[in-house]
Amino acid sequence: MANVLLTQQCVRSCPYCFAKKHMKDSEREARISWEDLIYITDLFEQANERHLSLLGGEPTLHPDFVDFVLYLLERRFNVAVFTSGIMSPSRLDELVSALKPLGPEKSFHFICNLNHPSISTPKEIERIEAFLTEFGSRVTLSFNIYRTEFDMDFLIEYIERFNLNHHVRLGLSAPIPGEDNLYIKPEEYKTVAERLASFLPLFEKHNVSPGFDCGFPLCAFSDEQLGKLVRMEKGEKPSIKFVCNPAIDIGPDMQVWSCFPLSQYHKRSLYEFDSVREIHEYYRQFHVEVRDGTGGVYENCLDCVYRKNEKCAGGCLAQIIKRTGKPAADSAPGTTNGGQE
Repeated sequence: MANVLLTQQCVRSCPYCFAKKHMKDSEREARISWEDLIYITDLFEQANERHLSLLGGEPTLHPDFVDFVLYLLERRFNVAVFTSGIMSPSRLDELVSALKPLGPEKSFHFICNLNHPSISTPKEIERIEAFLTEFGSRVTLSFNIYRTEFDMDFLIEYIERFNLNHHVRLGLSAPIPGEDNLYIKPEEYKTVAERLASFLPLFEKHNVSPGFDCGFPLCAFSDEQLGKLVRMEKGEKPSIKFVCNPAIDIGPDMQVWSCFPLSQYHKRSLYEFDSVREIHEYYRQFHVEVRDGTGGVYENCLDCVYRKNEKCAGGCLAQIIKRTGKPAADSAPGTTNGGQE
């Protein structure tokens, strides 16, 4: 799976923004071309990887957004669109006309990242709710935790009110080296875990399952909290995972990097790689090099049996770089050991 940035324009300015460094260093007006989207599609089809996520900025701002989605679906890709849900009435009408009639055989859904209403304007809330009204059954909510005091009641309210998927994707804000964004510090993880656990009865009451994005360390949760989280999982694929893998982000200029918080490290042209497998291996090696001798976000991660048994990755790689100041040497694709022979 890869994240394809259609545009770098955004409609919000979130205090925790993971993409702040990337946006600052790139042309904000850049938009992906048809030629490049087709190249990406061919590359991933050859690898038999049929999951692509469309991101921004705000991906729906791209003038060809609807046609891009229809093209990917025609080529039998599974498409996830990460959106704020904030769009003009005319753009929403275009999406409704072209995408709402799609049948269930089309693997297409939105992941709508919501901030608490207290930091959104009335106009933003109005447009978010208009979007949720139209696409409810194809929407999964996402919520990024960037401070220890947070509320999630409104997520349940939206799920019930707009008949959304009964699942919430939870992200943990990460530091961006060289930037001043809000993020959760490792010493605050247990406080966040306790706060999150306090909402589990509400989630359970409404049959809503939580899922973790990368970066959560297992040791932040007590055995009792872990038991509750696991019992709430649905389906065969676990949603409570303590991983930190390369996300593989591809920008409109065909630059590729590991993930937004680490966009300043090992950014390469997609054309430097001969295959999707080579991309994954290159950034996997980057993760290995950074973690070598450090383990994770805490000093005792190095000897942790759960990390050694791959039950936990040891937390977010950006947090490790923040703690140790240890970015890996920049190596060319196809080499190992930081390019050292």
